[in-house]
Amino acid sequence: MSEEWPPLPLEEWKDTCATLHMWTQIAGKVRLAQTPLVNHYWNVPLYVSARGLTTTAMPHDERFFEMEFDFIDHFLVIRTSDGSTENIKLEPKSVATFYQETMAALHGLGLDVRIWKMPVEVPDPIPFDQDQQHASYEREPVERLWRVLQSSDRVLQEFRSRFIGKCSPVHFFWGSFDLAVTRFSGRPAPARDGADTITREAYSHEVISHGWWPGQGPLGKPAFYSYTAPAPEGLSGATIRPEKAFYSNDLSEFLMLYDDVRTASDPDAALLDFCQSTYEAGAKLAHWDRASLERSL
Repeated sequence: MSEEWPPLPLEEWKDTCATLHMWTQIAGKVRLAQTPLVNHYWNVPLYVSARGLTTTAMPHDERFFEMEFDFIDHFLVIRTSDGSTENIKLEPKSVATFYQETMAALHGLGLDVRIWKMPVEVPDPIPFDQDQQHASYEREPVERLWRVLQSSDRVLQEFRSRFIGKCSPVHFFWGSFDLAVTRFSGRPAPARDGADTITREAYSHEVISHGWWPGQGPLGKPAFYSYTAPAPEGLSGATIRPEKAFYSNDLSEFLMLYDDVRTASDPDAALLDFCQSTYEAGAKLAHWDRASLERSL
């Protein structure tokens, strides 16, 4: 198997994963505060970079600045368009300490940004400036995470290129801590009863989404996923590929465990097959106008 697809069992780095999740939320909330709302909240994610995860450039008055998690040298690097830089070391420390260091670094660069200090999309959230619970950081699994994100990003970019309809970038959502790409049919979706503002915006139109996440929650294992929303009748019984892919009744989506991808004879091909077959299953049953949305292969 290739080192491009290293093992990453969640149980071996779950504490580091939880801490890093909170750290990325701090940087992500800075991006949220500094950028105008884009449909489906596409202004808030992070992106896979040559060294880790980045916010990309954000405006602040007459300058721009960028925040990048450097998983090679293990720093959060803040760069400005006037050449100034601040580095925050990624090492074992509490979320509260990391938050204080990040806000102080931004202030020192003349970037006074206010963010909402409450984490999102996690059970029992603790405000960043009070979180002494999450304080683990191990370099080696974070470096493996970065390799997984690089490889997944590469394949999802290839998959994205096959679609000529409206499609999201391949981006990393710090709320759910997953890498995702989403295709749209072009048709509005029925409103979801009881949905919050973010969910209403995210699912205002019909979508088929694919991505990877480390496995937090009931699954407990890293996996690739695919879901169609709204889910058409018969989706759970659709035939998909490769053979080890399956429909999870618990999560109401298709899954292929990361270990089954990375140990395949050709992991890239296996992942592309999973993405393509699950997209075709959803698009066919939901009666998408595929002729006008897809690039000929």
